[in-house]
Amino acid sequence: MDLIPSFSVDHTKIVPGIFTSRVDVVADEKVTTYDVRVTHPNIEPAIDVAAMHSLEHLIATYLRNDPDWKDQVIYWGPMGCLTGFYLILKGSLPSKDLCDLLINAFDSVKDAQDVPGTSPENCGNYLMHNLNMAKWYAARFAEYLKANKDKSETFEYPKSERLVTDDGRQFFDS
Repeated sequence: MDLIPSFSVDHTKIVPGIFTSRVDVVADEKVTTYDVRVTHPNIEPAIDVAAMHSLEHLIATYLRNDPDWKDQVIYWGPMGCLTGFYLILKGSLPSKDLCDLLINAFDSVKDAQDVPGTSPENCGNYLMHNLNMAKWYAARFAEYLKANKDKSETFEYPKSERLVTDDGRQFFDS
């Protein structure tokens, strides 16, 4: 069985940032999955689950209402490891080209008075939200992006070294 590409990223070296995870072609159109890494994996604690859920609602609402981007947005959702989000867009842009969009999206959280879509009719776990913690994570990530938008490691995945056995099998070091 092939190892999926996201497992070839060296999670001991990745820093918060915006990374191109994969580019696919669907119905003759490019679709790109971006890894929006909010915290430093295996160094910092995972994002609080309730805050992550609130950020999912808040940022998805922002992205799907941004006049310049809403038609490109396919998906915004949390990573299972709770260190960031996946953003899937139509087309294929360098990850650095999304920096201002994501700074604005995360900055917008500070003005939120409530989390959209949190009624029992709209959300499968409507009681699991934490707006105050979401604001803290959002402000922290937006400031991080602003301070690091000129650094290549904010946009380029560190790759794991592939170890190859004498009989040609490949393994990863992380």
